[in-house]
Amino acid sequence: MKGTDLIIMDLRQFLMCLSLCTAFALSKPTEKKDRVHHEPQLSDKVHDDAQSFDYDHDAFLGAEEAKTFDQLTPEESKERLGKIVSKIDGDKDGFVTVDELKDWIKFAQKRWIYEDVERQWKGHDLNEDGLVSWEEYKNATYGYVLDDPDPDDGFNYKQMMVRDERRFKMADKDGDLIATKEEFTAFLHPEEYDYMKDIVVQETMEDIDKNADGFIDLEEYIGDMYSHDGNADEPEWVKTEREQFVEFRDKNRDGKMDKEETKDWILPSDYDHAEAEARHLVYESDQNKDGKLTKEEIVDKYDLFVGSQATDFGEALVRHDEF
Repeated sequence: MKGTDLIIMDLRQFLMCLSLCTAFALSKPTEKKDRVHHEPQLSDKVHDDAQSFDYDHDAFLGAEEAKTFDQLTPEESKERLGKIVSKIDGDKDGFVTVDELKDWIKFAQKRWIYEDVERQWKGHDLNEDGLVSWEEYKNATYGYVLDDPDPDDGFNYKQMMVRDERRFKMADKDGDLIATKEEFTAFLHPEEYDYMKDIVVQETMEDIDKNADGFIDLEEYIGDMYSHDGNADEPEWVKTEREQFVEFRDKNRDGKMDKEETKDWILPSDYDHAEAEARHLVYESDQNKDGKLTKEEIVDKYDLFVGSQATDFGEALVRHDEF
């Protein structure tokens, strides 16, 4: 069986699973569907530097990567940290600014996204030229499916392909229908890119706007989250959502959400945890108070940024003494 056939089979299996999951979710009318895109917390640890730097380690490295440093000697931790600093210094001027540190923290927190892109890249860059064209993506994803005029699973693949093409064109900044890895990332994860947010809103509205009038009314809003499924009594959270729609979502009180109101709902302006943490790390490590960090300043304060066997052992002693 050809690789393309396997990809198509995977697509059909994925879509069938998605359909079943949706049906399963709808069969549980008390469960709530959440379309709001929130920035994730940097760590589930308490941010209290007087007790430990665990929060800072998770924020700087990502929780999984932070665990690997706890197995290193201080010397090994410092060496690896020094290599990371070289990556953070984007303009190679020898300094790490708050903005560079913020960008790194956001990268570390969303490492899974880039790993997902890498996996998908291999299946779509068919000619291995380091780019993915729309034709490559279309052929790898839809090629054989579109030859079947009446697929057994009932999905409208042509409609899905039109939607994908529209999103691909939005992600493709220079309009050549050939995506760089960054553009392909924006295509696969549009909620992570400011210039893609309009397409996120548009796709969401198309999903919820059942009467296709270009707006989301109260019943469409509730219907997307909750299925009555023959139950007369709504759960309390549904009643709360009705109030939320009237009081907060529908800002102009016309009984429906337009594009801007929908955007405010699903893409709220969250507190920027990454910037706050970047400023904190700079403040704590900036020995000469020039507002930026050298590699030496970061490595001197290495235990704030990364763990090691020494810091892990030290925290264990503190916990033992408290016990």
